[in-house]
Amino acid sequence: MRLLTALLVLLFAATAAPCGNLDFTLHKLDSGRPGPTILVIGGIQGDEPGGFSAAALLVSHYKINSGAVWVVPNLNFVSIIRCSRGVYGDMNRKFADLDPGDPEYAAVQKIKAIIRDEKVDAVLHLHDGWGYYSPTVVNEWQNPLRWGQSVIIDQDTAEAPRYGNLLELAGRAVAAANEHLYEPLHAYHVKNTHTHDLNSETAKEMAKTLTYFAIGQGKPAFGIEGSKNLPPPMRSYYHLRVIESFFKSFGLEYERTFELGAPQVAEALQQNVAVSFFGDKMFLDLRNARERLRYIPLKKDSAVEYRPSSPILALVSADKSLKVYFGNTNVTELDPQFVEFDASLAAVPMDIDGARREVPFGRVVDVRQGFSVAKGSDYRVNVIGFSRPGLTDEADTVIVRGDLKKEFSVDKAGLVYRVEVYRGEKFCGMILANFVADAPRLAAPDDKLLRKLKKTGEIHLGR
Repeated sequence: MRLLTALLVLLFAATAAPCGNLDFTLHKLDSGRPGPTILVIGGIQGDEPGGFSAAALLVSHYKINSGAVWVVPNLNFVSIIRCSRGVYGDMNRKFADLDPGDPEYAAVQKIKAIIRDEKVDAVLHLHDGWGYYSPTVVNEWQNPLRWGQSVIIDQDTAEAPRYGNLLELAGRAVAAANEHLYEPLHAYHVKNTHTHDLNSETAKEMAKTLTYFAIGQGKPAFGIEGSKNLPPPMRSYYHLRVIESFFKSFGLEYERTFELGAPQVAEALQQNVAVSFFGDKMFLDLRNARERLRYIPLKKDSAVEYRPSSPILALVSADKSLKVYFGNTNVTELDPQFVEFDASLAAVPMDIDGARREVPFGRVVDVRQGFSVAKGSDYRVNVIGFSRPGLTDEADTVIVRGDLKKEFSVDKAGLVYRVEVYRGEKFCGMILANFVADAPRLAAPDDKLLRKLKKTGEIHLGR
């Protein structure tokens, strides 16, 4: 897991927008070596998590070794948060004509400029659609009117300096993905909408889309659809299969940090459910967070600056709290306690299971038996969930899991606790103590999670 380098700022005030600052972000994964630049876009429709989650994983778990990959994983972030196809209408029908008064006009113009950038050689646009596209009618869910499990092209070829052979490249991507199916039903097909040539209603709608706009700018563009009939992590798995096939066809070299399978995709996504504050001196792992986390120290009389571990994680103002969203999921809610901050202290000495070490703020320490923070002359310690009558400074106090009140843990399992350090009343930083015995891991390197995904169609990130 890596934290994103850009800071997102949310003004926490009565006048703050309901969804805060939710502009889309562009992440340039540049190898510094020769090769093409491929633009990958997800989240134009907010109810398609397979696509935008796959794009987010490109940002957090891939390294590009030749050429460059530019990723916009959250194009329509407000609609992602609200799990809506489009809060202000379908953004993917706004690329032909659009009234300057449309609420999404600025965002559409901004992504158009990125598409037109002379460095961009091709565009991959990620979606989820219902059913399983089939060139012939099989049944209600497998027929030519369905969109899921398809690579979409607007025409056979495009006038472009490179990669204009759309049909050939799409066919290669489909063939590669179909070598790694969990079930035959999941097979991909190429769907050519013949947008330029036909006078059908479908073609008229496709003429308004992002991919058709890109082709008009001399940029080969492909739509990649996962099936909404599949659980979101499995959709993301298939998206990545198709994306990697395109990368290989484009001659683009890459590495990823996990084995490519549906359970491993779910695991990788969960690694990104975290947020950092105060120059990374306060880190919250929210993978299995309680529905509400109280008394979270935030800087007094200031905007709330935070760094998400994923580009699809955001804080949204809600009355007097902050809701944390990971894609469509509200994983927890933070009740802030506004305090003054002191940045002069960076770390404290801790004894963890009998071993002394200096621990920087913003870290998670694994504890098997017990821990204590060494006493200092100029700071005090507050372990959330621990109390002892008459004790105002909890430094030099050995704390075991049984000493802590489970309802104050960060996670539902009662394993992760906040260790906060103050100078007077000023907050200096926080460390998370993670009691590792029997710590849950949602996705193991076997097929248990896959069976769960196929049975229930969901995973639980929090609330």
